Amino acid sequence: MLTDYVKSWFSRADEDLALIAVLLKEKAFFPNPICFHAEQAAEKYLKGFLAHHELHVRKVHDLETLVEDCKKVDQSFEEVLDDVIFLNQFYIESRYPDDYIVFSSEDSKEACVRAEKIKEFVLGKVK
Repeated sequence: MLTDYVKSWFSRADEDLALIAVLLKEKAFFPNPICFHAEQAAEKYLKGFLAHHELHVRKVHDLETLVEDCKKVDQSFEEVLDDVIFLNQFYIESRYPDDYIVFSSEDSKEACVRAEKIKEFVLGKVK
């Protein structure tokens, strides 16, 4: 059974994915915010998994670190490592002027696909 705390993590992640869906419908959309929210969704699903297992949810944004934490519970999280490596690039580089990289529409669409994959993977583990 999912606690309210775990549901809250997943709900915040769902909000990120819902925002991505709205942004993708626009004729002229900005890829960087989409990439950022895809990273955020993945981060929140991973943290929700950790919370579900009553593990400390660290205030880190490195998805690889979170996957390593998840692997301590379930080694099969190795399966999403390529996805989190791809998404990891979007936390800082999509937001801050000193590190800013302009990502493409293809990057943003791929980020969305990978965030959805992580969502399905995590939810399959907690059901």
